[in-house]
Amino acid sequence: MVLNFALILAFQLAGEVAARALSLPVPGPVIGMALLLAAFMILPKLAARMLETTKGLLAHLSLLFVPAGVGVISHAEALGQTGVAMMTALVLSTALALTAGALTFVGLARLTGSREDQP
Repeated sequence: MVLNFALILAFQLAGEVAARALSLPVPGPVIGMALLLAAFMILPKLAARMLETTKGLLAHLSLLFVPAGVGVISHAEALGQTGVAMMTALVLSTALALTAGALTFVGLARLTGSREDQP
């Protein structure tokens, strides 16, 4: 199990090194995860070996959110002062993002000539 965690961290490190060395706009852990996925596809036995470790990691994933919760609680006073503004910004930005996505979809559908009644 420890070796499996070391392997996960090694792929994350490889992703970080690749991202920084090549000045890629993609975060290193994402690159490392893609490399790990490629390794799983090339070596199915590796995926089978890592299965129990990854299940255990996912079962305790909520523990990784504890620091974020502590940060929110420790800054509760600041949230009380700016909470309305933050909620307004959050709701408006979500609405704008959904609108932009929908308009982009409609625009691309028109551009490609897609119609609803075509299979």
